[in-house]
Amino acid sequence: MNLGKWGRNYTRVWIPDPEDVWRAAEIIKDYKEGEPILYLKLEDETPLEYRIGPKDNALPFLRNPDILVGENDLTALSYLHEPAVLHNLKVRFTESNHIYTYCGIVLVAINPYEQLQIYGEEVINAYSGQNMGDMDPHIFAVAEEAYKQMARDERNQSIIVSGESGAGKTVSAKYAMRFFATVGGSANDTNVEEKVLASSPIMEAIGNAKTTRNDNSSRFGKYIQIGFDRSYHIIGANMRTYLLEKSRVVFQAEDERNYHIFYQLCASASLPEFKDLALTSAEDFIFTSQGENIFIEGVNDAEDFEKTREAFTLLGVNDSNQSSIFRIIASILHLGNVEICSERDGDSCHILKNDPHLAHFCQLLGVELEQMEHWLCHRKLVTTSETYVKNMSRKQAANARDALAKHIYAHMFDWIVEYVNKSLHTSSKQHSFIGVLDIYGFETFEINSFEQFCINYANEKLQQQFNQHVFKLEQEEYMKEQIPWTLIDFYDNQPCIDVIEAKLGILDLLDEECKVPKGTDQNWCQKLFDRLSSSVHFQKPRMSNTSFIVIHFADKVEYQCDGFLEKNRDTVYEEQINILKASKFQLMADLFQDTNKDSSISTSSSSKSSRVNVRASKPTPKVPNKEHRKTVGHQFRSSLQLLMETLNATTPHYVRCIKPNDEKEAFSFESRRAVQQLRACGVLETIRISAAGYPSRWTYPDFFNRYRVLMKKSDMTVGDKKLVCRNLLETLVKDPDKFQFGKTKIFFRAGQVAYLEKLRADKFRSACIKIQKTVRGWLQRVRYQKIRKSAINLQRYGRGYMARRYAEQLRLTRAALIFQKQYRMVRERRDYLKVRQAVVTIQAFTRGMLTRRIFQEFLLHHKAMIIQKHVRGWLTRRKFRRARNATITIQCAYRRMRAKRELKQLKIEARSAQHLKKLNTGMENKIVQLQRKMDDQTNDLKTQNEHLVVAKASLGSEVNKLQKELEMMRSRQGDGSQLTSLQDELEKLRAELQEAHTHMKKLEEKHSNEKMGLEQVRYQSLKGRKYIFFLQDQESSASQSVGRVQAELDEERQRYQNLLREFSRLEQRYDNLQEAKFQPGHKRNNSTQSSLESDSNYPSISTLELGDTDDAIQVVEEMGVEKAAMDIGVFMKLQKRVRELEQERKRLQVNLEKMEDQVNCKGIEPKTTSEQESEDLAYNSLKRQELESENKKLKNDLNELRKAIADRASQNSSSNELQDGYNLLLGQLKAANEELEVRKEEVLILRTQIVSAAHQKEETTNQIETNNVPEWTNSKKPIDKEEAVRAYHGLCESKNKASDWGYLNEDGELGLAYQGLKQVARLLEAQLQSQARKHEDELAAFNTQIELLKDDIEKKQEMLNHTMSLSPEAQVEYSVQQEITRLTNDNLDLKELVEKLEKNERKLKKQLRIYMKKVPDMEAVIQAKPQLTRQVTVQRREKDFEGMLEYYKEDEAMLVKTLITDMKPNAVSATVPCLPAYILFMCIRHADYINDDQKVHSLLTSTINAIKKVLKKNNNDFEMTSFWLANTSRLLHCLKQYSGDEAFMTQNTAKQNEHCLKNFDLAEYRQVLSDLSIQIYQQLIKVAEHMMQPMIVSAMLESESIPSLAGVKPMGYRNRSSSMDGEGPGSYTLEALIRQLGQFHSVMGEHGLDPEIAGQVIRQLFYSINAVTLNNLLLRKDVCSWSTGMQLRYNISQMEEWLRGKNLHQSGAVVNIEPVIQAAQLLQVKKKTSQDAEAICSLCTSLTMQQIVKILNLYTPLNEFEERVTVSFIRNIQNRLQDRNDVPMLLVDTKHTFPVLFPYTPSALSLETLHIPANLSLDFLTRV
Repeated sequence: MNLGKWGRNYTRVWIPDPEDVWRAAEIIKDYKEGEPILYLKLEDETPLEYRIGPKDNALPFLRNPDILVGENDLTALSYLHEPAVLHNLKVRFTESNHIYTYCGIVLVAINPYEQLQIYGEEVINAYSGQNMGDMDPHIFAVAEEAYKQMARDERNQSIIVSGESGAGKTVSAKYAMRFFATVGGSANDTNVEEKVLASSPIMEAIGNAKTTRNDNSSRFGKYIQIGFDRSYHIIGANMRTYLLEKSRVVFQAEDERNYHIFYQLCASASLPEFKDLALTSAEDFIFTSQGENIFIEGVNDAEDFEKTREAFTLLGVNDSNQSSIFRIIASILHLGNVEICSERDGDSCHILKNDPHLAHFCQLLGVELEQMEHWLCHRKLVTTSETYVKNMSRKQAANARDALAKHIYAHMFDWIVEYVNKSLHTSSKQHSFIGVLDIYGFETFEINSFEQFCINYANEKLQQQFNQHVFKLEQEEYMKEQIPWTLIDFYDNQPCIDVIEAKLGILDLLDEECKVPKGTDQNWCQKLFDRLSSSVHFQKPRMSNTSFIVIHFADKVEYQCDGFLEKNRDTVYEEQINILKASKFQLMADLFQDTNKDSSISTSSSSKSSRVNVRASKPTPKVPNKEHRKTVGHQFRSSLQLLMETLNATTPHYVRCIKPNDEKEAFSFESRRAVQQLRACGVLETIRISAAGYPSRWTYPDFFNRYRVLMKKSDMTVGDKKLVCRNLLETLVKDPDKFQFGKTKIFFRAGQVAYLEKLRADKFRSACIKIQKTVRGWLQRVRYQKIRKSAINLQRYGRGYMARRYAEQLRLTRAALIFQKQYRMVRERRDYLKVRQAVVTIQAFTRGMLTRRIFQEFLLHHKAMIIQKHVRGWLTRRKFRRARNATITIQCAYRRMRAKRELKQLKIEARSAQHLKKLNTGMENKIVQLQRKMDDQTNDLKTQNEHLVVAKASLGSEVNKLQKELEMMRSRQGDGSQLTSLQDELEKLRAELQEAHTHMKKLEEKHSNEKMGLEQVRYQSLKGRKYIFFLQDQESSASQSVGRVQAELDEERQRYQNLLREFSRLEQRYDNLQEAKFQPGHKRNNSTQSSLESDSNYPSISTLELGDTDDAIQVVEEMGVEKAAMDIGVFMKLQKRVRELEQERKRLQVNLEKMEDQVNCKGIEPKTTSEQESEDLAYNSLKRQELESENKKLKNDLNELRKAIADRASQNSSSNELQDGYNLLLGQLKAANEELEVRKEEVLILRTQIVSAAHQKEETTNQIETNNVPEWTNSKKPIDKEEAVRAYHGLCESKNKASDWGYLNEDGELGLAYQGLKQVARLLEAQLQSQARKHEDELAAFNTQIELLKDDIEKKQEMLNHTMSLSPEAQVEYSVQQEITRLTNDNLDLKELVEKLEKNERKLKKQLRIYMKKVPDMEAVIQAKPQLTRQVTVQRREKDFEGMLEYYKEDEAMLVKTLITDMKPNAVSATVPCLPAYILFMCIRHADYINDDQKVHSLLTSTINAIKKVLKKNNNDFEMTSFWLANTSRLLHCLKQYSGDEAFMTQNTAKQNEHCLKNFDLAEYRQVLSDLSIQIYQQLIKVAEHMMQPMIVSAMLESESIPSLAGVKPMGYRNRSSSMDGEGPGSYTLEALIRQLGQFHSVMGEHGLDPEIAGQVIRQLFYSINAVTLNNLLLRKDVCSWSTGMQLRYNISQMEEWLRGKNLHQSGAVVNIEPVIQAAQLLQVKKKTSQDAEAICSLCTSLTMQQIVKILNLYTPLNEFEERVTVSFIRNIQNRLQDRNDVPMLLVDTKHTFPVLFPYTPSALSLETLHIPANLSLDFLTRV
């Protein structure tokens, strides 16, 4: 950077520092190019002269603006260099406690040495599905990016985790695998993800150890491939390991430990299962005590061992294999304690006798003690001709022992890895994989050996791959944005790699030296000096000939040659291996059965005194081939090459772990250690590559929003933002090379963003100065105006005060004058009033006396006039009455004479035949024809009856014959006595039936008498009623009659439809029963009905309504004729009552005729007096009351009959022989009931005719009075009551007055008789036709019945023959089977009947709709012709339903399928909410009513299972889940409401209490339904949260509900190119989120879900909104700003407003979003002083201390005018919140669910009123 441009006063720079690497300074004097000294001031105000020159220092680096410090991505910094990177990491780590930072495509992870609450499942859920860069840097973000690219690009991925020992590589890899296991969990129940995670504790136990730098250092490299299927679920995994540090098994440096498994096993040695291992404390074993400290602070080895065993079990390692593994580990410890003693000569050695550790070793491994003791101190030399056994020295034996221990452990390690891979292997085809590479980072120690060389070699290869990938990504980004590409020079470490792996390189020379028989480390080192001294990456140390230096990309490393050859050969003696192969334990034998494939076994010795030629010119068969002689270096190079090929075939993702300090202090940052690792891991190389090009990149909209303040007003009018940005940059930056325009971004060179920020700050500064100037001037003007206004006010108030004083003086003067004037006036007025009062009094008394005298005189004259008026009026009225009486007497006599003459004349004419012929013209022919037809049909009926009698007689004879045969057969079997008793009982029944038939005739007579009585009563009541009609006002009577007639018309229509439907059903049922069980007997003819039946305007109800008795018969028939028993006593009682009614009717009829005769005999005699009329009316009313009481008594008798029949039917079980008698009694009972209804109908018709006649009589009387007495038309007095009664009697008796034709003609009786005769004729004709049709139908039915009887007799004969051939037990069984068959057939017939009735019902409903359409026309007709007469009808009460639904057991599957499986919520949306639940409960009620426990159990079980299946099928459908939650809870409430428990019946109605369950206690099913409701509720919450999840963050944090509020921060963050490919999730607004909530609430309301439950759902959803919003706020630095807090608070207020609008503010939802509310307030409040800290602590009560501190650390100013939150302020907050007992939780648990409460909500709906829609197709359900 050209400092001459920037080297001005107050410019901030970085200068080198020996301790802190870089220090911040500030220029205090302008610098000119070429000057040798730069004057600086350090942060502690210390001045400094910084020398600049070619020999001294270069120009210092510039510092970034404060607003860029702490960025998530290092490449977003304006100045990209080492001090800027180091400072940004330090600020984020120490001040904000952020351990993750992006550096382009690299995630830099700094080990905090402290457990952080940022790896929970809620954090995984927060990062899942997010783009890299949207959230704060995190290992989960890298894992999500890899997972997303694998799914989108169909390409395998790799995550490369590297770093020094102790930097946190293993933990990072573990968390990455946990993320994959959580996000890509297995689709089935194999729990592969758990196995993948379980491999970590195993590998840590056997491959990790404590070092001086790390307590859990991985001493091997591993590459884990996690396999995924096409649905991207984990299906398996595979692990590859690299370079296990075997030397750690036998040696540990100071303050280090062996592998953890040794210490874990020793810590658990006291367990019973490990007693045989003979283990003690780890301090007692050499292999575990060399580090002198066997403990790790904060680690419990025993607990870790339990976790290791659990992991072994989870991976399928059985107990025997686990025991074998632990035996091998224990044997290694015992082997290390085997003591080897040297002999005197020093060339040989031996092991002490009875060495306990050797014995334990051999016992644990199952090998021979003597052989192992021998070969530990000896070795075998093999030549071409002979074999020698040679002694070993103590040192050689110890080395051989250690080699054996390392070899055993290495093989066990490989076996465990192989077993883990087998457990994680899957047979399914792997679609893709993600690899996690956890490999050692660059290492350099004081003494570096073969292991460090291999580790650094691997890091060289990885760094090369990393550099190439970074360079490739930069090139792709430029090409994508169409930026001119210029070659960027980057460091290539291929020469260093060639020094190591090229031909004749270090590894090649090492392998060659290993092949030399007497090769040594010194010889190999000398060869390196000779061959590689010319390379720039290889150096020879000055002071040593046994070491060499390799210049790696990170640093120079000096390697000690001692031990290179031995470690590269990795030899062990064959004799020891053979002993292990012969082990008794299978696992030990398996470990070494292929040992030759893994390592070379030395058969030679490098001893100087060897007498054997070790050249292998003629190899023996035991010597391994070339493939088996691979060295460790060769194997590592091959595996590393394979790893690099794998990584190159995948998309890599890099995680660089940094160790901040060597003391393992929490959040302590040592700049020197950090910068060393940054250089070594390639982070700075990434920065250098980025800085070489265009590191800062802005999208056009972001650039426009950020720097539009630098634009002119004219530029803002241009619509194209790209063009505006181009014009601006060309104006501000003159050098075109400093920026480039891409397709979607603007690319800037390093420092250009800082330059633009400076221009923007200057612009703001000038604007602020202008604003300050204007505001200050305004304030001064306001101050001046206030002073001037104050002065004016003072002057005004002073002048006002003086004026008010002068006005007060004038007012007082004027008041004194007024007082004087008023006083004088009052005094004079008082004198005047006294004189005036005296004069007025005198005048008043005088005028009163004169007036009273005049009044007395006028009063006397007035009284005289009144007396004269009354006397004259009385005289005139007396004269008028005398004249009127005389006139009336003369008129009556004259009219009587004329009437007698006309009556005589009419009688004479009536007796003449000519007149009769004239009247009956054409009637005789019709009557003759009808009579002939009736005679013919009667003859035909008689013929048919004779044939029927003959057929019946023949059938009867056959039946008698069969009965005799049956009696003979039974007598043979000894059952004669039973048959005799049955026959006697049958005879008795027949006798009783005959007696009942006799009583039936008597009933007819009684009915006729009762009819007469009813007619007389009706006659008397109508007389009194008619007089009342005339008293009513004409207008009101007309309007009332129209309304009454209309109401009666509607009621009559309804009655007609009900009666017609009931009659059709009963008639069809009766016919079916008659056809099934026909018996010859007496059957009453319908011709006995009254001939006046057709006089009514409505159909006769005698054939449509059967009354209460038929209800009882129907009950008996429905129960089945086999189970019903006839109650003869009650039946006879009913017959007796019918006979009494018939007699009463006849008696009344006779009385009526007598009364009519008496009236005829009286002639023109005066009528009875009013007293007699009142007596008659009283008598008729008493008689009517008596008849009503008799009618009630009859109804009670009928109810007793119904109850008795039902009781007897449920108690008795009649035999088949009683069936015929019962059918006969049933028929007679129906006939008696029909006769009774006929009589009722006749009474009703008579009443109707009397009312009609009375109406006609009124009209005739009115006409006569109008014609004969015209002078009375204007009289308002009513007609005399006596005259009205006489007129009514004359109307009723007109039919019997045949002697006076004049009278008949006058009343119109003759026309009435003629019309009646015509109606009778029509009725006779219709009856004849109906009888003919009926006779034909009966004849056909008789023929059919005869055929059926014949077939029945044949079948019975066959059954009888078959029964006789069976044994008694078989006969009983056969009879039972036949009875079951017959009942089944009857049930099928009844089912068909029900279907017919339902069809008829639908047909009648259609007719009812047609009639309803005609009602308006009928109303118009009625209004046009008002009638005063009221039709007399009888309404039959509809049958009451009990709120139950009956279904057959075989229809249960159809019921469940219709109501649950195939049910759609919109199918019942227009009906009662929760209709399926009500229907199911009504079915359960019926099953309970019939006491069928199996039916109840089956229905409830099927219902619950079907609901579960539907919900499982629609597990992502909110509407379906809500629908079944509402129905399940409603069914649960119904089971409670109707359970019979008093606790649930408090709100029930009386009718609902009657509907309670009677037989079963369904408490257990209520519990099951309650559990199911909870499951559905949880599924509903899960579905709703899944639908809202992608909307919450965008709506609450990102959408701009308040426009232009959010600011744009200079970020320049560069997302990965692959991350920007494809379409990201759509942005949602707050309105969309509220609309979604409203949709949820409306759906729940439509489905009838209880408001309390809906409130709990909304409460849970608001908790989810709070959790997701707060978690994202805590994980995103870009949204932690003041503007976001304002935006968030506004969004929350809108949510609260929605709650209030839905009346949900009391549901607790607002409490759940209280943390977000407080977080928004925390972003807005001041954060400077201690008062602010106290206010924050009192404000944020719902936030934990970790959350408050996290938000304060994340708080980011959007511009330089805002200040960051200081560290001291955050520490102050922490100190104040220390006393809080908060849960140490950072993120909110998004999976938390509040416990749901289902409050008991009884339904007010009555079950009997429930209507089932036809579209549900539930025709098989029957309402009960």
